[in-house]
Amino acid sequence: MDKEKLEFLQNKAKDIRKITIEMIGRLGSGHVGGSLSIVDLLTDIYYNAGNVDPKNPGDPDRDRIVISKGHAGPGLYAVLASKGYFPMEEIKTLNKGGTHLPSHCDMNKTVGVDMTAGSLGQGLSCAIGMALAGKLDKKNYRVYCVIGDGESQEGQVWEAAMFAAHYKLDNLCIIVDINGLQIDGRTCDVMNTEPVDAKFAAFGCDVVKVNGHDFQELEDAFAKFHANHGTGKPTAILMKTTKGKGVSYMENQAGWHGKAPNDQEYEQAMGELKAQLAEVEGM
Repeated sequence: MDKEKLEFLQNKAKDIRKITIEMIGRLGSGHVGGSLSIVDLLTDIYYNAGNVDPKNPGDPDRDRIVISKGHAGPGLYAVLASKGYFPMEEIKTLNKGGTHLPSHCDMNKTVGVDMTAGSLGQGLSCAIGMALAGKLDKKNYRVYCVIGDGESQEGQVWEAAMFAAHYKLDNLCIIVDINGLQIDGRTCDVMNTEPVDAKFAAFGCDVVKVNGHDFQELEDAFAKFHANHGTGKPTAILMKTTKGKGVSYMENQAGWHGKAPNDQEYEQAMGELKAQLAEVEGM
């Protein structure tokens, strides 16, 4: 990845983190930790790896992007607004009456959302349906599905993975956000899902492990996924991330799974993110 592209993505991700905190801080509630952990990933998909166009959000040939961990909706909305799917002003309405931005993603309310989420574990099943439809219709679009490591405790995830390999869905990319935390604490304590790599490999996926905050590693992983066309193997990208990434007091803290900062915490978070943004712009 050249320096110009890297700096653009880093700068964009930091801005999107700021928008995410702004949304949740205004509302006074929201799932902040798991939104911040996938901001770099979403930035890369929407601004680099994915074939999407906010001017034509219903394009039948577009890539599909499924956020199965739908409580991370604020992170997705920040990316969609930044990309131009809807006016930035709408972020002020997060989860308010009549909003197009509910707390969990809803494809019937938000332009650019490809799947309605809520109950965890269902997104991968929907994603493989999209991928299989693409194969049957002889379309070239790809399907990206983001699931959580806590979400991977759901049995439906593994039934879906088995289906994806059986039907040779090499147009499907399963992305696991491994931040190690869920609402009740550490995933290894609640219900250990490791070894995640061996599990996905056993189910027939081509497994790639990356630092989910390193844009070069993300680009290389997506290049591998794109190159898998014709192999018959789905790709599973296992992303090591930091929950609450970018805000010092939120990082790696399970307590920041689903609450908003108070006024003092909000000011600290915005100050830290603005400083990070200025640092990237000055590079």
